Amino acid sequence: MENNVIKLMQVMGTILQESEMNAAKFAEGNKSAGTRLRKNMQDVKQFAQAVRTEVQKQKNSVLA
Repeated sequence: MENNVIKLMQVMGTILQESEMNAAKFAEGNKSAGTRLRKNMQDVKQFAQAVRTEVQKQKNSVLA
């Protein structure tokens, strides 16, 4: 079974790849790409928090 942290990181990686394309388009003057880039960054922020939460949960569930 694949770990939830890995799954979250893979999704976050996909969003970051999308962000790269939008950043390049924004740099060329496409304002709509800037809006999409900001949305992507918000999504990354949420996934990063989910990773932090999941890691803490898994760490605390291990018996010392």
